[in-house]
Amino acid sequence: MSDILVTMEAVVAAFGTRVLLDGVSLGVASGERIGVVGRNGAGKSTLLKLLAGEAHPDAGRVVHTGSLRVGILAQDDRLVPTATVRQAVVGDVPDHVWAADPRRRSVLRGLGLLDRLDDLVGQSSGGERRRTALAALLVDDLDLLILDEPTNHLDVEGVAWLAAELASWRGGLLVATHDRWFLDEVCERVWEVVDGRVDAYEGGYSAYVLARAERTRRADATEARRQNLLRKELAWLRRGPPARTAKPRFRIDAANALIADEPPARDTLGLRTFAASRLGKDVFDVEDVTLRLGDRELFANMTWRLGPGDRVGLVGGNGSGKTTLLRLLTGTVSPDSGTVRVGRSARPALLTQEIRELNPRLRALEAVQEAGQVLDVGPRPKSSAPSRSSAGDGGHGGQNRELTAGQLLEQFGLPSARQWTPVGDLSGGERRRLQLLRLLMERPNVLLLDEPTNDLDTDTLTALEDILDSWPGTLVVVSHDRYFLERTCDTIVALLGDGCLVMLPGGVDEYLARRQRLAAAGAGTPTDTGSSARPGSGASSGGGAGAGAGGGAAQARVARKELNRLERALERLGRQETALHTALAEASTDHGRLLALDAELRAVVAEKTRTEEAWLVVATDLEDA
Repeated sequence: MSDILVTMEAVVAAFGTRVLLDGVSLGVASGERIGVVGRNGAGKSTLLKLLAGEAHPDAGRVVHTGSLRVGILAQDDRLVPTATVRQAVVGDVPDHVWAADPRRRSVLRGLGLLDRLDDLVGQSSGGERRRTALAALLVDDLDLLILDEPTNHLDVEGVAWLAAELASWRGGLLVATHDRWFLDEVCERVWEVVDGRVDAYEGGYSAYVLARAERTRRADATEARRQNLLRKELAWLRRGPPARTAKPRFRIDAANALIADEPPARDTLGLRTFAASRLGKDVFDVEDVTLRLGDRELFANMTWRLGPGDRVGLVGGNGSGKTTLLRLLTGTVSPDSGTVRVGRSARPALLTQEIRELNPRLRALEAVQEAGQVLDVGPRPKSSAPSRSSAGDGGHGGQNRELTAGQLLEQFGLPSARQWTPVGDLSGGERRRLQLLRLLMERPNVLLLDEPTNDLDTDTLTALEDILDSWPGTLVVVSHDRYFLERTCDTIVALLGDGCLVMLPGGVDEYLARRQRLAAAGAGTPTDTGSSARPGSGASSGGGAGAGAGGGAAQARVARKELNRLERALERLGRQETALHTALAEASTDHGRLLALDAELRAVVAEKTRTEEAWLVVATDLEDA
């Protein structure tokens, strides 16, 4: 049995008049990797600080064994402002000494700090300071590592690197995070902080979802709404990407029984058709856009077309231009050359990373009601395909669900008593939720979300996903949260640093593989990407998506030729799909034509799926070559 590192015995901890932990007893052993989840304000950070010895309980005790070496990444760093990044991470160790240590080099490279060693901590951004504090912990020789939201300020690539690094951590590990993909990759147990207690679950996030859903199923009728959300999320987990289902972390039979009658999370076809009727055939057309920031060229002759109902995840490294691209779409940034055309019916709304200042004297409920009283979140889909009777409105006929501002706040973690709190007294995370709800209440038909998962707990993220599932419009999401991207988006595009936007049929996995190839080749810009992307069609222009050929040049040439053929086929099928969506919207009163168009559209979508799968096979073979 592993050695116990720290124990907590009948601990009580309160914040003001609110009890966060009430008689909690638990322990952490060497080699354990534990994820900590719970609502914002439930006491996760307090629990971590108590275990680290940085806070003291109001009752009970916390016991560290022997000379326990413990390090904590808190949400506020303790770095010396006058120190350099080098001094903060490796101290005064000479360069030739620490540079010979593979572990230190790997950490500095993985967190993007190798070229910032001489930067002063006090002059660094919040994200750079956080990565510096994380690096200092990872290179230290600790028995217990405690991390509070370690994925904040990391891009998708950085999150994947950190997950791989922590998967081999030999000491004890405690991680509080809202990143559900990260929890599944790293943790073998989950602690949920709820109502003053800590409930333990074996397995990662997927196992936690199953166990919690089973508990909820046996609860009384007042918990029915939460059960529906959990069942829906579990169904998506089970039907999710192959990388997730290849090594399931929960009992398959129990999961299958629980979701047997659960429909897919989204009726994609119905949403696209309904969106076309609201937006027309054009949403955004970005044509040959070039944009420079100072001496740096962010976009070079970039072309991108967004259609009605497209749900696109946008990934790229920090500083690659993701936020600038969203601002380009809204018109707050103008291109140096090229054009950005906005559809006549498009009503875009942008969620920025900054928490906009709200009237601090307004109550939370009043701040949301100021934007709208009721949000129509649509009916829950009954099947994966729209019924014949609802074909004209994209499967959105029947009684729609409407949520009042108060009900939405409750779903987003502000109970009725908290809704009358002045905005000025809310936490940053709570104000972020108000900002998001106000945006939804304005009823846009194009949503541009820049890091929407920041400061949201897992329950709130699930509630947001539920609303987006039935939201019939065009969606663009910039996020480092891989789970959220895969859950809410149908297509992934990437900015890889060469000024081009690239369609990635293989999703985030393909993005990470490309970045690894570029890093291995030591290239500053990729040579294997196209310059345009059409999310609805799955097409990108340019000369093929595979890496350059190594051995077997003839075989590689054949593969590249096939890859180009498949990309042309995807572009053709995409145009057909878009045209059929438009035709469906125009034929809303012709029942016979609707049926014929619907059958044709399903055939095109099926052929497109087969072509995308063939593209992935050829691209993989080309990589191996």
